[in-house]
Amino acid sequence: MPRTTLPRTKPPRTTLPKTTLPKTKPLAAAGAACALLLAATACGGEESGTGGTTKIGVLTSLSGSASAGFTGVEAGVKARLAAYKEEPGACDRDFQVVTADDASTPQGALAATQKLVRQDDVFAGVPNSSFFFGAGQFAGTQAKGTPFVGSGFDGGEQWLNKDYRNLFNTLGNTDYDKVASTMGAYWKSLGGTKAATVSFDTASSSGAALASIQSAEHAGLERGYVNVKVPFGSKDVGSLVLGIKNSGADVLYLPVTPETAFAVVGGLKQSGVELKSVLLATGYGADLLKSEPAVQAAQGLGFVTNTAPIGVPTPGGTAMAEGVKKHAGSTTDLPSFSESIGWVSADLLLHGFKKAGCDATQEQFIDALRESEDWDAGGLVPKPIDFSDYGAIAGSHASGNCFFVSILKDKEFVPDPKAKPACGTLLDEAVKR
Repeated sequence: MPRTTLPRTKPPRTTLPKTTLPKTKPLAAAGAACALLLAATACGGEESGTGGTTKIGVLTSLSGSASAGFTGVEAGVKARLAAYKEEPGACDRDFQVVTADDASTPQGALAATQKLVRQDDVFAGVPNSSFFFGAGQFAGTQAKGTPFVGSGFDGGEQWLNKDYRNLFNTLGNTDYDKVASTMGAYWKSLGGTKAATVSFDTASSSGAALASIQSAEHAGLERGYVNVKVPFGSKDVGSLVLGIKNSGADVLYLPVTPETAFAVVGGLKQSGVELKSVLLATGYGADLLKSEPAVQAAQGLGFVTNTAPIGVPTPGGTAMAEGVKKHAGSTTDLPSFSESIGWVSADLLLHGFKKAGCDATQEQFIDALRESEDWDAGGLVPKPIDFSDYGAIAGSHASGNCFFVSILKDKEFVPDPKAKPACGTLLDEAVKR
């Protein structure tokens, strides 16, 4: 798939020992202490899903370096659950959302997930975190009786582990170490001839950048400037701008934060460099439009999303826009990135209840959702996801091999007709790091 995720630091192949609780920030440390006290107890309980109040545990970044991008996750989840209660035939369940902070670290994600399962006794976890990979082994083993339904943009190996059948990724079966043909084919359709990329020195950011270049080469484009060692959050972009300019690249992918991307684009404009396409991995949504300097800096740029933007009409998109306005207090028809991922994750959770039944236990929920082949969030997801195919390397049918591009014009994100969505196939090629 095209890498539209927030940069993360991927763990080494060896995962955290089950009993290891690294030092964390205060909120995460409190969860870790509780987890230690409850280490001998069962992880979650089927009883919590039947009757009364059903606890849903949201994991996201409330503090730390990544927190600014996740402010609306809880609101998005709550909005979808509230909208569901108004739907005909909705289950007679009362949902209580419990939110845990990963403190923008993998260790914090582990401690927070342990707290949700062991102390809060949630029926299901909803991870929307760039650091969930830190809790991946725990979620798939010690907490295997608890469903986890979330956006797997952390790129952790847990999402493709066949033994972790309780983990469900709204992005489908996506192997972040593989290359898809989509990006290169899209650039070729725009007349691109040479591709450049810049990324942070993190596993997901650099992997995204390198995969885009390999995809471009597969489509017949030449390799231009490539730098995957930029310090996280850097705005010192003079050498990057010069490298892109001197390479003669005419298409560019920036899987970095918007601030860094805008600095690069601004430098290129000052240097008189005109590109046929500049794609950003993050930034689409209402948050960007609240900043006039950001709006000016982003004019003409393409923003990649894995789900259909509001400009591509879908029943799910309409419901989300209306639901976020009504239940989350939004004043615009355009949800933020974090509200969107919260909404979509909660939609998959509700789909699980539809498949399993209103009174399903956790085990029944996992079994039923694992057999589902038709969830697409009301058309927000490009292609229905086959959750029975988890652990497989997805082919051309996979939602992860499609993406949408929206071009910012004035204060409107306008869908690019060539990417509504753009879809490709997974190549028999690994990312060359």
